[in-house]
Amino acid sequence: MSEQPATTDTARQQLEPAAADAVRAYAAKTRENADQLAAVLEDIAANGLPPVDNCTPWEELRETHLARLTRQRPAIA
Repeated sequence: MSEQPATTDTARQQLEPAAADAVRAYAAKTRENADQLAAVLEDIAANGLPPVDNCTPWEELRETHLARLTRQRPAIA
C-alpha cells in the first residue's frame, strides 16, 4: 500500500454493511492466525525446535487438510 495520504478529490466507494462486516471478520481471522503463528515462532526461538517424535509428519497434515476440504465442498452430481 502507498505511504502517501489519499487525495481529497478521490471519493471512496462505501461497502454495504454486510460486506463491511465480512471484511472485518476476515481481518479478525487473519489477525488471529498471525498471532498464533507469531506465538509458535516465539516459542521456537525461546525453546528450540520440538523433538521429532512429538511432531506430525507433513504428509499426515496434508491428508487431514485435504479431507477437511473435501468434506466442505458440496458434492457434484
